[in-house]
Amino acid sequence: MRESVSAVRSESPTVEPMLPRPFRVASNTVETHDVRTIRLVPDDDQPCLRFEPAQFGMIGIPGLGEVPISFSSDPDDGSHVDCTIRAAGAVTSALTSSEPGEIVTVRGPYGVPWPIHLAGHHHLLVVAGGLGLAPLRSLIVAAGRLDGFFDSLGLVYGAREPGEFLYRSELDAWADRGVDVALTVDRPSPGWDGDVGVVTTLFPAAVQHPADTAVMMCGPDVMLGAAAVALGRLGVPADQIWVTMERNMACAIGLCGHCQFGGVFICKDGPVLRYDRIARLFAVPEV
Repeated sequence: MRESVSAVRSESPTVEPMLPRPFRVASNTVETHDVRTIRLVPDDDQPCLRFEPAQFGMIGIPGLGEVPISFSSDPDDGSHVDCTIRAAGAVTSALTSSEPGEIVTVRGPYGVPWPIHLAGHHHLLVVAGGLGLAPLRSLIVAAGRLDGFFDSLGLVYGAREPGEFLYRSELDAWADRGVDVALTVDRPSPGWDGDVGVVTTLFPAAVQHPADTAVMMCGPDVMLGAAAVALGRLGVPADQIWVTMERNMACAIGLCGHCQFGGVFICKDGPVLRYDRIARLFAVPEV
């Protein structure tokens, strides 16, 4: 996968990795009370950037700052990129409140993508918590192009409450196409008749053939660690589990050290990492 990442970067119109490009907000879609998906199109004379599932960009507001955001759109659509963002600080709040026509900056893509080549050889179980579905959305879209693959794809997705699920219409569409979609919430609301509890409670039904299952997960660190342990107990090998990590990034090319996780730099060694490579770090406080 390293070669494919290099290929994507070499096709990117951004020659200098620290040089941002201007993009224009084409639309701003409400996902939840504090999450929006903004669609970006180039505002210069160059083609839109190309990325692989789970790669990210540094998205910025001129004069305010920039933040790392995974691209959540179809990686084969060369007309735009989508970024699903939670308002959590000055920059993310400005991005989620941006209006069509406003200019933002983008540099990237950066990072190691999901090992999507495994999708044709294993049952793929996608595990997401909250906003963690965003970098997995492009994986599901890309994997869905493989003949009949939706029939061997499972999605286990947890949210704090029913109103916080992302891409609700797409979840229904994926289920209609054969994806085994299992949803759970921490706190049910009136009218919710689905599962209640953490995502690990859904694993026994979702993992039928553990030795032939590849798992790709994104969510809070505590969820990732607990989920990996639970999957291991069901017989899923640790080297068939991948996680995407989130850390504070400033440079995105491994120079500033802000995203260091033990001896790993999330921006350039990740964000996708095989679980057996970093499993011991989940037990180290404050890493």
